[in-house]
This record gives sequence, C-alpha cells and structure tokens, in this order.
Amino acid sequence: MSLLHYLTALVSTAWRVAVLVFLRILPSTYCKKILPPLWLLYVAAWYLTPVPPRNGKRTVPLVRAPLLHTNAFVVQLSAPLTTLALSLPSPSFALRTANFAINLLLLLGAAEFTFFPFYDAATSVTFTRLGAIYPDAVNIVVRYPIPLHNTTQNEILVSWRQASPTFEGQWQDGPTLHLTSQSDWVDTARLGGLWPSTTYEYRLQNGSHVLPYPAEPIRFKTFPDPRLTTGSHFRFLVSSCTAPNFPYLPFQGRRIKGFDLLAEYLWSTSPVVVPSAPSPTTVLVDSPAAEEISTVTDVAAPKTTLSAQVIPAVAKLTPPAEFMLFLGDFIYADVPLYFGDDQGMYRQFYRRNYQSPSFRKVYERLPIFYTYDDHDIKNNYVGLANDSLPPFQNASNAYRLYNADANYASAHADAHYYDFRYGDVAFFVMDTRRYRSEPSEDPSVRTMLGDKQLAALYDWLGKVNGTTTFKFIVSSVPFTSLWQMDAQVDSWAAYAHEKAALLSVLHTVPNVVVLSGDRHEFAAIEFNGETEREHRVLEVSTSPMSMFWIPLVRTLRMRSEESVVRRMNMTTVGVDGEVISVEEVAEEVPKERVVKYIPEGNYKFSSLEVDTRDLQRPVVHLEVVIHGQVAYKHTIHGEPVQLQTSTALGTFVPQTFKDVLDKLGLSSGRWF
Repeated sequence: MSLLHYLTALVSTAWRVAVLVFLRILPSTYCKKILPPLWLLYVAAWYLTPVPPRNGKRTVPLVRAPLLHTNAFVVQLSAPLTTLALSLPSPSFALRTANFAINLLLLLGAAEFTFFPFYDAATSVTFTRLGAIYPDAVNIVVRYPIPLHNTTQNEILVSWRQASPTFEGQWQDGPTLHLTSQSDWVDTARLGGLWPSTTYEYRLQNGSHVLPYPAEPIRFKTFPDPRLTTGSHFRFLVSSCTAPNFPYLPFQGRRIKGFDLLAEYLWSTSPVVVPSAPSPTTVLVDSPAAEEISTVTDVAAPKTTLSAQVIPAVAKLTPPAEFMLFLGDFIYADVPLYFGDDQGMYRQFYRRNYQSPSFRKVYERLPIFYTYDDHDIKNNYVGLANDSLPPFQNASNAYRLYNADANYASAHADAHYYDFRYGDVAFFVMDTRRYRSEPSEDPSVRTMLGDKQLAALYDWLGKVNGTTTFKFIVSSVPFTSLWQMDAQVDSWAAYAHEKAALLSVLHTVPNVVVLSGDRHEFAAIEFNGETEREHRVLEVSTSPMSMFWIPLVRTLRMRSEESVVRRMNMTTVGVDGEVISVEEVAEEVPKERVVKYIPEGNYKFSSLEVDTRDLQRPVVHLEVVIHGQVAYKHTIHGEPVQLQTSTALGTFVPQTFKDVLDKLGLSSGRWF
C-alpha cells in the first residue's frame, strides 16, 4: 500500500474523532473552522488514492472458515471490523467504500445538528405556561398563532375557576391577551383576585368558544400568604443550560432529554415517603450538633451522638414541586453556529424550545421563573450598562417576550432582576450580564451588577434579614472563585472587589444560599467568615439541564489559597450548669471550600426541599439528580429567625366561607 493510503486513513481518523467530539462531547464553535477543511482534505485524499480492481486479489480473505473453527472465525471477522472501526488503510474496494460511507453519514449528522435550528422555524407552535405566582395572582403566557396570511392579531380570553375536592366553581372571565404578529403571537397577562394557597385551573377561549388547546385545563396553586408565621414546607427545582438534541442522535432535533428526565422524576412515581427518625442527613434532638447554625451535613458524614434523644418515626410526604428556577442559557444562540444579530432568529430559538415535547411535559405543569446568561445573547457577553450594544436589543426582545414578561416585576422599570417570596422564604434573582463591566478594567471599579441593582440587592437583604428564614440569591454565573479557565474572567472571580464587599454583607445575614449554574458541573461551595458571629454562606451550582460536559477535565480547585482565622468561644460548663470558663480558640480555615464536586453528567438538576415548620430548626434538603438518578443528598441546617406576627385576616377564614364568597361572585383576594 502507498503512503497515500496511510494519509487517507490518518485524515479519516481525524475526521471521525472531530465529528464525534462535536456531536457527543463538546459542540464548540471552533468545530466550524475544523470540520470543513478536514472533510475536504479527506475527500481529496480518498479521491486520489489508487482504487484496487473489484475482482482483484483480497489481502483480507472472506470468512469461509467452518463454524467449528471458532478462533479462526474470530480472527478472520475481526480484520474487516477493525479496519472499519479504526479507518485503517485497506486495498479492499468494499472496505474502502464502506469507510467513505461511514464518514459521509458523520457529515450528514454534523450538518443536521448544525442547521436544524435554522430550518426548524416552529412558527406554528402553540403553548401556554405559568410564570410568576403570587398569593392572590398569577402571570400566564400564551402563544396562539393564526395560520391565515392576512391576519395580524388574535384575542384570547383566559377563563378560570377554583378547583378543589370540595368545591368546583363556575368558569369566570379573566384577562384578555392581545396577540399580534409583531409580538410573534405571544402575550402575558395577570390573573388576579385569587386566594392564597388555593388550587385553580384555567382554559383559553376565543369569545365564548373554548379553544382546543389546551386539551385539559391548566392547574396551578397560589403561593401562601407571606405574612403568616406558621413556616413553610415546599420544594423547588433549579438548573441551567439546555440545548435540544445534545448529545446528538439522528432525527431527534426537538428532544431535550433533560426535561424528559425531570418530568419522570417529578410525576412518574408516587410521592416519596421518608422517616423523620434519625438519618444520615438529620441532626438529632438534644445533640450538640443541633445547636450548630448555618452548617452543612453530607450524607456520607452523618452527625450522631450517644446522648441524643430518638424521635419517634413518623412518616411524612415529600411536598410537590412548586416552581423551577432556570438560571440562564435557555437557548444557545451561538452554538454550534451563530446566525447573526437577527431578532427573528432569536425568537425562533425560543419557539424551538417551547415546541419540544420534552419541555412541554414540564412547563404545562410547573411554573418556571427565568434569568438569562451569555448564550441567550452571545458567548461571554458584557453589557456595560449600554443597551445599544448589539446584539442585546434583539436578544432581549425575544427573552422578554417568551420568558421575562412572566417573571416577577422588578424594583426598577425595564430591569430583568427581581425578587419574590414563598411564605417565609425569600428569593433575589440577579442580572449578571446587562450591567457588568469589562474584566480588563481596573479591578477596583469593576462591577458585575451595576450601582442600581447592587443597591436593590442590599435593600432586599435589609428587608428580609429578620422577616424571612432562608434567603436564596440567584446568580447565573458562579459566585465562587474556585473555578478555573474561562471562569476566571466570566464569573464573579473577575469582580473580586464587588464580590468581597457583597460577601462581607452576606456573612451578617443568617441562612443565605447562593444558587448558580453555567459551568456544566455540580458543586457545593462553603464560604467562611472570620468569627463565630459571621454566618457561613453556601453556594449550590447546578448545570447543565441538558447539554455537554467534558470528560477527564476538572476545572474546580478544592479550596481557596486564602484562609481566614475563625475565632470561636469555647465554654466549659460544670455539672451544676455553672459556667466555669470561656476560652477563645482560633482555627484557620479556607475562605472558600468545596463541600461536594460532581463534574459528570449531561443532564443535571437540583431539588431543594425547604422545611421551616419548626422555626427553631429550619432545614433545606438538597437532592442532586444526574441522568435521572439521585447522585447526592445534602442537608443545610438554618439558624432560627424570629418572624413578625401575621396580620393576614385570611388566616382565620375557613375554606368553606371562601367558597361561598366565590359562588356569590365576590373577589376574596381583595378582602384578605
């Protein structure tokens, strides 16, 4: 065989490796620069390689060994298979043609994955979903296009009623949505006048005619009254980063497998029954560990004590999920190919996701609140607080129509950051893209949030410090500085001064948990203060929902080089309970420390079960699900917070009386 045979085999192997990496491991935009030249080089080499005669003598004989000669059969069979699998040079015309066919199929697969988002316009997709949930209202999004060419607008009426085992009210007229072709047939309306902690359902009408979609009314439950001091028990989901059909499979362009797994996790099985007896993730009553505040307990490291009083085993049901927080990169407008600063293409990417049968399983049953990140605009986007910088206007327009308009209202007009509450638990969702400055600027003046957003965050912290139990702060990019590579310029690591100032404030607030995504890995990070009076802060970073991760690559350091001297008072108590001595001890601990790191997995999401019914021992149970299986459990023990007394009259009104008011057509939400 000639040198050209080996060159062809070498280029063929490089082509296969590059395509498999592109389709199954990392859909990098660099591949658009690598794959076309590789394919052209391979075709040229294949064409110039001498073709053996069809009836010429084969160097690899056909398999004609008797069946009894097993070893000979395997040897003769393995040679052609090895040649095909490894793209080895062969003078065989059949093997040469088969190798070319394999490479051609890989080319077609790469082309389908790259250009399917462009050709799959999804203009006919119809959907409705729930956005922000309030104690007395809900935001509803509808897309309902009219296929007629000359029609430019459509009006949809939302009709609703209470849905409960004891009472099913009459359908009432709600808001009207005004859908136009200019707004891509999408509109968001607010349905108000509802009761807290009550289940409702809605349907869509065109005048008095009930529309065929949705086939069944969409159900939802309003949030509890935040003025109540009875505590909360609920569950929510968190993740980020999703792209259809990755890792790639042929003819699966509309599938988002991560949402298939999420729907199966939430609704395919009955509620999980767990014991309240001592378990590896539970701190026991009367144990010294029970007095520890803002600490984290790993299932692999249970806290136990011989003097602990055992709690009787009483079964409890895991509460249903109330909502999901999606932390950015909902679309990948620039991966694997950026189609330009075009408003229509940005809208098309959103339509493509909402038409996915996988995603429809989730958004028709679970309210979703969003923030955005760079790939919703363009890779590593820096806004500079200048909305005129392309492509922000077109990207923001699509994000607002499909996702942001249904979020909670911001403290400032036309802003994408917002806050909300579920009972005695508070959330602040940051915008980490629009206002950030360049990482190359003077470190002392760099900002991630901008002055107005940072002031809103500090104001929120002041309001919720003594009025809520847990405080969740949502950041699309990691708050920790332990992630390396591009995270050093694209996450909070590049904004060290602002981060340090914010962290110093967070250490004064009990029960702060930061939720982040972006890195396509899971990690739980602990931030330590210098004294026992400074509360620890935990970050839970979860992604991707349905996208790539890179095997064999580890981008997270286990601890920071910076350390703090944590000073604590050790009190010695005598038998009679009298304090004998108080001694200050010092312990050097890392400023940031990894509690758990799981890089593996294309499909990751976290479930957080918040339980503050015992105000003296509030907890958050974290469950990390990877590829549909629970991969990690964690319990966060919170510090007790004395909440204010409720002034909600609705607390004392029985449900039967509320039903009577609804029958009379009176709006109960305006009374209580």
